[in-house]
Amino acid sequence: MNISARPLRIAYVTETWPPELNGVSLTVERTVRYLRSRGHGVELIRPRQPGESALDAADELRTAGCAIPMYREMRFGLARVATLVRRFERTRPEVVHLATPGPLAWAALAAAGTLGIATTSDFRTNFHQYSRYYGFGFLADTALGLLRRFHNLTRRTFVPTRSACRELAAAGFHNLTIVGRGVDAERFSPSLRSRALRERWDAGDDAPVFLAVGRVAAEKNVELALRAFEAARRGRPQARMVVVGDGPARARLEAAHPEARFVGVQRGADLAEHYASADVFLFPSLSDTFGNVIMEALASALPVVSFDCAAAAEHVGDRLSGRLVVPGDEAAFIAAVRELALAAPQTLAPMRAAAVAAARRASWDEVLARFEARLLDTIDAFEATPSRVPVVA
Repeated sequence: MNISARPLRIAYVTETWPPELNGVSLTVERTVRYLRSRGHGVELIRPRQPGESALDAADELRTAGCAIPMYREMRFGLARVATLVRRFERTRPEVVHLATPGPLAWAALAAAGTLGIATTSDFRTNFHQYSRYYGFGFLADTALGLLRRFHNLTRRTFVPTRSACRELAAAGFHNLTIVGRGVDAERFSPSLRSRALRERWDAGDDAPVFLAVGRVAAEKNVELALRAFEAARRGRPQARMVVVGDGPARARLEAAHPEARFVGVQRGADLAEHYASADVFLFPSLSDTFGNVIMEALASALPVVSFDCAAAAEHVGDRLSGRLVVPGDEAAFIAAVRELALAAPQTLAPMRAAAVAAARRASWDEVLARFEARLLDTIDAFEATPSRVPVVA
């Protein structure tokens, strides 16, 4: 998609940024890099991370930040509304884009409203669902209400999938736009398959290796993947399970499932090699709005077993590039994993080819070009509004 857009002035607000390792941080970093490469003036506003100095430059503002209680490795930002008002008066952004809905984004939303600047937002994380995994289920409706208010105060909310769009619309969210997510099919490739790595896993040529990648935490439902692996081993003893990632549930799950290999966080080429050296990808999460790891697995030629939601519902074909089961049906998930464990190599080969083909249809350039075009649409529509009354969050 070739967008011929005038240079825009964009304030991009995010509470997560590399080296924090999560799908949101990696996606927002890619988005900012893309927008700048297109000639747009992007001022990045984010919390400074441990060891970083304060910064107040034309292209970046690093604010104070605090660790998130349930995610100590991640932070939320803090800034006074008045501070951001003064900055926006100086930098004059045409749109303030809010990538995450934390305190920093609320302050930026209020500052933009005070000055009558258009705002857009991303819906990336089901925070209201996370509360159920940490003993705060009674707060789920309150959290959803706060998210709805936050996003409905913006001119447009970007969502990753059709299913997310339907669910949010039914919950009272307005002005939703689907943009999707992409994958780097050159970085994640089956050509990186490593016999040496499989040997470290004690996996022979005939041993199916199941892989899970992500935060090892309650909301990711990793325990279901491990139970499915244990069921698969009963029919295929040579099967192996590798868990990439870290998190608060790791020690407990590692002790409960000694046959699985927990290899911690992997980055860059090492991560790509882990994907390519496995055989089937397990994604048991019901809390993700998308799941970038699904796309990385497909690009690496891994059939995906998942519930029929999030990225899998958009990009995985049941019995074509993996197995999809009804959301919440754990028995069906386990049965699908066991089925692929017992499958002959000639059964998985066409699935692997279909997985790569599905990933190659998800181009980051097309996704980010759509995002760029919708930002321009939002600004043009906002500027054409006859009377723009500032709205304070």
